Amino acid sequence: MIESILSYGIALGAVYALIGITYNVMYSSSRVFSFTAGTMGMLGGVLGSVFISTMGMPVIVGFLLTVVAGAVLGLLIELIAARPVLKSLDQHLYVLSTLAVSLAMLQLTAIYFSTDAVPFPRVVPFDTEFFDQKFWLPILACAVTVIGLEYLSRRTLIGRAFLATAEDNYAARALGLPEQGLRMLSFALAGVIGVVAGFAAGQMMFASLANGPLLNFYGFVPVALGGMGSNRGALIGGLLLGLFQQMANYFFGGIFASVAVFVVFIVVLLARPEGLAGAATPRRV
Repeated sequence: MIESILSYGIALGAVYALIGITYNVMYSSSRVFSFTAGTMGMLGGVLGSVFISTMGMPVIVGFLLTVVAGAVLGLLIELIAARPVLKSLDQHLYVLSTLAVSLAMLQLTAIYFSTDAVPFPRVVPFDTEFFDQKFWLPILACAVTVIGLEYLSRRTLIGRAFLATAEDNYAARALGLPEQGLRMLSFALAGVIGVVAGFAAGQMMFASLANGPLLNFYGFVPVALGGMGSNRGALIGGLLLGLFQQMANYFFGGIFASVAVFVVFIVVLLARPEGLAGAATPRRV
């Protein structure tokens, strides 16, 4: 029982953390909270299933095509949903623009793929005796993503430019940094992270249209719990959410498990509105 809760909880938490990081990567460069992150995660599983199972491509080819599709999708989201809003005086319109793009992606998936859950093909031909690949693949994908982002932000010029833009985009623009190019690159990176999350979780969550709204919400919870823009906070929040959700499913089950998650979520935000790893924003008085 404990092994099942830990394996499912940590693997599911890693997926939620990846979607939370997808939210953060888009938000940090644009201050646009794009509600397309979970939908990109859903498409990672759907595209992987189409490329590998339907078209019969090798796993590595299907994975690379999924990654490329994620990057292109991220660029399209920046072009269609984020850029017009940033030019508007009322920049909170991103709530409508990103939701509209997310709903359009869901409808197109329903039309051209399926509304039913489809089993995802095995990614690795071998398996360990004690830990199934449907559990360790999401954990591995999350670990590689977090380490890669840390290296990018601390060791590369592009990463430092990302940090400068996230800290103060007006000052970064004044210093001559290509704000629009960096924003496009960050949305492409977010698209890659989103589809990798869905691809890695495919065997556990299947290729399903229903994963879009589910990941949109449960991927937002780690961001709120960990603090807006904090990838480390999203990682901690995602893992805690996955473990707590599995414990609630075991002890309560059904709709009561979701109620328990919502109650804890609200209590944490009431106690720390800035999130577990966030810092309170100073306010002039």
